[in-house]
Amino acid sequence: MALRCLLVDDDAHFLESARVLLQREGMQVHTASSGAEAAQRVGELRPDVVLLDIRLGEESGFTVARELHAAWPTEEPSEDVLKIILISTYSEADYGRLIEASPVFGFIAKSSLSTRAIRELIEGRASGP
Repeated sequence: MALRCLLVDDDAHFLESARVLLQREGMQVHTASSGAEAAQRVGELRPDVVLLDIRLGEESGFTVARELHAAWPTEEPSEDVLKIILISTYSEADYGRLIEASPVFGFIAKSSLSTRAIRELIEGRASGP
C-alpha cells in the first residue's frame, strides 16, 4: 500500500521536485508551504508521514512539529502516532539535540530523500532499539 505523505516546505521548487520524485517512487504526496497550511492538511488527510522542513521560512519546523503533534488526535498513543520526519539541507549533526528533544520520528537530509529512506526510518523505529 502506498504511503500517504504530507510534504511541508516553503521552497516551491523543492516542493515540486520532491513531490514528483516521491510520487514516481510510489508515494501518495500532498503538499503544504506553511505551518498553518500543514495543520489544516494534516487534519484533513491524516497522512502516514509528514516530511517537514526545519527552516520553514519565518517558522521553525521544530515549533510546527510540536504544534502538529499536540493537535493529533489519538485513541491509542502507541498505535496512532503522527510520524513527523524533519528534512533539511543541513546535516542531522547541526540539529542533533533539537531533533532528540522534539516529538519527531527522525531526520532525513534533503539530498537523501527517497521513499526507501522514509520507509527504512519508519520501519527501524517500529522495530525498536
